[in-house]
Formats: sequence, structure tokens, C-alpha cells
Amino acid sequence: MFFKERITEKLRYLEISLSYLRSRRDITLKDLQENYELRSAIERNFQIAIEAAIDIGEMIISQEGSEMPETYREVFLRLGEVGVIPGDFSNRLAQMAGFRNILVHQYSEVDPTKLLEFLKTRLEDLELFSDYIREYLRSKAAEA
Repeated sequence: MFFKERITEKLRYLEISLSYLRSRRDITLKDLQENYELRSAIERNFQIAIEAAIDIGEMIISQEGSEMPETYREVFLRLGEVGVIPGDFSNRLAQMAGFRNILVHQYSEVDPTKLLEFLKTRLEDLELFSDYIREYLRSKAAEA
């Protein structure tokens, strides 16, 4: 199934980035402020993870025949609407789209405090997203 393979590939990118980010959870604000390479690597891995989640969401929404969202934020909200992820979780995850936009478009203005906050408190959201997507894939395989 081409659809499953594409989703699985994106999940792999997401999980590789999450693995790197988890390995850096013990850093301090000072580390981020003083180590450009570390900060850049964390920013890039967040970007990859969030974009992989968005890509997965867009593929699923298309596969489900639902109306395509106009914004990245709406991707996560639509996944909640179609029942792929819980609605309350979709609202929380939608914040990741805003964080992705900051990383991509305002890289020189990324607040190290916010970056550290996401590193220490929001990785679980992306891990849980991955779990929900794997469950979605299992349910689709069972329907076939």
C-alpha cells in the first residue's frame, strides 16, 4: 500500500528528529544562548518533526476525502474533526504549526526560552501524535 509506505516514511523522519531532541532535553537556557550549533540543530529537528507531522496529516486528510485545510494549523484541527486524533489534542497540537512558522520564517528571532520550553514540555505531543497515526494505520489495515 503506497499510502501506508509514505506515512511510515514520514513517521521515521519524525521519530529520528524526536530521538535527537530527547537526547538534548537536559540542556540549559545558557547552552542555547551560547552554543549556536546546538541551538540550530534543535531548531532544525523541531522543524523536521513538525513538518513531517503536517505532511502526514495532509496525506490522511486527502485519503479520507475530507476538505483540505488552508493552513498548517488547520491540518491538526481537521485530523481531530475526522477522528484520527482526539479533538482536544488537535487544539494543542495546532500550536506546533505556529511554532514551525516561527522556526522557518523568523529564525533570527526565535526566543531561546520558548525553544527550551518546547524541548522540555512539548515533545510528548509529537510522540503521542506518532502513536495516534500508527493506530490509524493499524485500523485501516484491519478494514482492508
